[in-house]
Amino acid sequence: MQPTDALLDRFLAGLAPLHPVAVWAHGSLAGGDYQEGRSDLDLIAVLPALTPRTVWRLATLHARLRAEPLSGQLHCTYLTPSADMDRRHLTWAHEELFKRPVTPVTRRELHAFGRVLHGKPPKDLLPPVSDRELADFVVRDQRDFWRPAVDNAPLWTRDVWVDLGLVTFARATVTLREGRLISKREALELLPGLGAPVEVVADIRGRRYGDPAPAVENRAALTRTYLGPAIDELVAAYG
Repeated sequence: MQPTDALLDRFLAGLAPLHPVAVWAHGSLAGGDYQEGRSDLDLIAVLPALTPRTVWRLATLHARLRAEPLSGQLHCTYLTPSADMDRRHLTWAHEELFKRPVTPVTRRELHAFGRVLHGKPPKDLLPPVSDRELADFVVRDQRDFWRPAVDNAPLWTRDVWVDLGLVTFARATVTLREGRLISKREALELLPGLGAPVEVVADIRGRRYGDPAPAVENRAALTRTYLGPAIDELVAAYG
């Protein structure tokens, strides 16, 4: 059994005593672009209730999973059937519990290609996401999160910021132009045509798909120089 399947099996077994209504995968794991050992395992679990005792049991479950390969990449947000999508929800990610929203992008992914690991499908429990709601969120995300981040130079010395900054911009561009979601692989294929620095795109692709490219010493500066004006132009066109 592959490490991903083994981890999911143990997670679902550990969750069973809490009687989950549904467990879904989204992101790369559902969309067909999952790379074992590199991609996160993005999950949503719907539980009958989230009492203090339930939260304690979830923390205990995730602590026990730490011995499993890939456990650090398992991220799960916990909802109840009546959850308000405008609120932040209990989430296990980066090996800790905190709260974050289930974004319109995540909800659209779940409706479009969510993978049901247990129980009811997303359409039975999650409200649909209109094209307008999706577009408004994407513009806000680029304008209010990513554009200020571009000006914070130290962030971009880390792989995750370079990778997600460029990939998220390409995905945002396609969503706003065409109203559809694309995978990270598709985003990387599109980025050179959007004017992104080709050597940085090759670096990201190499690390994600195991085909290393030559190191790019000035990739932070190249990425920031490209993304700032590119985001400004996108927001001006669709904001």
